[in-house]
This record gives sequence, structure tokens and C-alpha cells, in this order.
Amino acid sequence: MTTTVLRTDFEKSVADYWNTNRQDPVNLRLGEVDDLYHHHYGVGPYDPSVLDAPAGAREQRIIAELHRLESAQADLLLDHLGPIGPDDMILDGGSGRGGTSIMAHQRFGCEVDGVSISEYQVGFANEQAARRGIADRVRFHFRNMLDTHLPAGSRQAVWTNETTMYVDLGDLYAEFARLLRFGGRYVCITGCANDVTGLRSKAVSRINEHYTCDIHPRSHYFKALAANGLAPIAVTDLTAATIPYWELRARSSVATGIEEPFLTAYREGSFHYLLIAADRI
Repeated sequence: MTTTVLRTDFEKSVADYWNTNRQDPVNLRLGEVDDLYHHHYGVGPYDPSVLDAPAGAREQRIIAELHRLESAQADLLLDHLGPIGPDDMILDGGSGRGGTSIMAHQRFGCEVDGVSISEYQVGFANEQAARRGIADRVRFHFRNMLDTHLPAGSRQAVWTNETTMYVDLGDLYAEFARLLRFGGRYVCITGCANDVTGLRSKAVSRINEHYTCDIHPRSHYFKALAANGLAPIAVTDLTAATIPYWELRARSSVATGIEEPFLTAYREGSFHYLLIAADRI
């Protein structure tokens, strides 16, 4: 099974990164706030009072605020999925530890499948669903999102949340177009490079190196969507909205050192944080 799911050396290196970074406090400490574990960043202004909290409470308040911002990002993504009912089936492409999939089920009551090339993440997420008694409705699979093995036309909505930088966009959107019903919705939140300056940016290169990824230029998303019958209906620039998350994280105990390259890249305009919603036509 592993050789089928992990088809290239690059995919194997990505899976190894996420399988071995199990104790990353950025994900775990934030998830411990309310037992929802994400693998993405946040949006919106933070409450500055957390920085003035007494020494014994300051760090926990910062952690809770960072988690609130990342859950707000997930809620924003779910806001764009369109009408979803309890009888619908949706897909989380690159599902991480499962937080957004669980939030989607809580909101819509629908069935959710998540796929990840990290066996550790899949096991963690399935345990989360089982603990909540929703494992029959929220399932996570050790599969490649380029080849999900799910039935054609079975999904009313599909999303990716900061995962597209690990795959070929043409291959990805061909698979998503196959899965989506006519009129179904795809939503993406991603960091992408400015076509003019991003590929020459040292800060963007540092982000690529840190996460073992390959950040795509902004224009590649729209070319790949159009080539696969996915028509954008909303594009939102979240760059300014995500900067506060990184500013707060840089002042927290879970800072990893990658905060400054993100802040530099966003502020210099070489890197953008976008939400794209597109319909299957």
C-alpha cells in the first residue's frame, strides 16, 4: 500500500517530515486548547491584552489566542463551501490531524473523508473521530490526494487548506474535477508566490526549505483550475489578515524561527495568502 500511495521520492520525503514531526508544539499545544488539532495558520486581529497578562497566565493566553485565529481560518474556509446538507459527502485534501474535517461535520452534519500521505496523521485523526463517536461519518484515509480511489461525482465539496504546495496542481485539479458533482464547490486556502518577485525572494525560498515544499506562483492556480473545468467565483486576498497571527506567534513559546521569513515575504509582497472558491462546470 505504501508504494502505491507514496509514488515519488518527493512524496516520501514529505510524508517522512510529517510522520517524524509528531511532537511539534505549534500543532499540539494549540490543539490542546479545545481538542481540535489543525495544521494551518490563522487569520484576523489578535487580542493585544494577551500580551499584558500576568506572567503565570500570559503564555497560555497567547496559545489560546493563536488557536482561536487558526480555527477562525477554518471557519472562513467552511463559509465558502456553499450549501451542504447532512446527506452530502465532502473531501478534505491533505487532512492533517483532522480538525477542519471535524468542524465541517459539526457544522453541516455531512459525511467527510480526509486523505493524507502521513500514516501518523491519519491514525491521529481517526482516533479523534472515534473519541467523538463520529467515526462512521468522519473518516481519514492513508491515500494520495492525487489519486483518492473515491467514486467519481461523489462529492458536493472539496477543500485544501495549505496543502497544494506539495503537489502538481494540474494533477490535483483533474482528480478534484473527477470527484466533484456538476456545480460542486472547491475551496483552497494557500500561500502562493508573487509571479514577478516571489520566485526570487529569499524569504519564500526559506519557507520552501523549512517545510520541504514547492510553493506555486499565484498564476499557476488559475491556469490549472481553468484547465480542469473549475471556475473561480470568489478570490480573497488574506495576506493582511494573516500577518497578525505571525506577529503573535513570533512572540510565543511555540515560535520556530520561520515566523520572520513569513512576515518578510508577506510584507515585501513576494508571497500572498489567498482563498479561492471555484465551482465545477
